[in-house]
Amino acid sequence: MRRHRTRGPDGIHEPNLTPLIDVSLVLVVILLVATPMALQSGIAVSHAAASGRSGAQARAARIEITVCDESQLIVNRTRVSRAALGAALQPLLNDSPTREVVVRCGDAVSHGTFVAVIDEAKAHGAARIAVMDR
Repeated sequence: MRRHRTRGPDGIHEPNLTPLIDVSLVLVVILLVATPMALQSGIAVSHAAASGRSGAQARAARIEITVCDESQLIVNRTRVSRAALGAALQPLLNDSPTREVVVRCGDAVSHGTFVAVIDEAKAHGAARIAVMDR
C-alpha cells in the first residue's frame, strides 16, 4: 500500500495591499495636517534694524542678566545671588522706559535654572525678554 500525501489547499500567494494603502493614506493626512503646526513659531522675533533707536540707546535702556551658575547672576554688571534677583530686578524695571530684559546663560547652567530666571523676570514686569548667545 502506498500512501498518497495529500496536499492542503494552496496558500495565498498575493499579499493583501488594502491595509498597507489605508495606513499610508492615514499617515499622509496626518502629515498634511501636522506640518503647518510644526512650522509655526511660538516666539516672535524682531530685528534690531526695525527699531528707530540707535544701538547705544537700545543697550542703555535694556536690562542685562547673565546666569553664571545655579546660584550666581550678573544683573547690569553687578553680581547678585539667585535669591536676590527679584530685589535687584524690580527697581531697574521700574526705571526702564522699555522694560526690555536680555538674558544670557553659561554652558554649565541647567535648563530649569535658565527658565526660572526668565519666569522671574516676567513676573517682576519685564515686557520683552530676549535670549542671547554668550
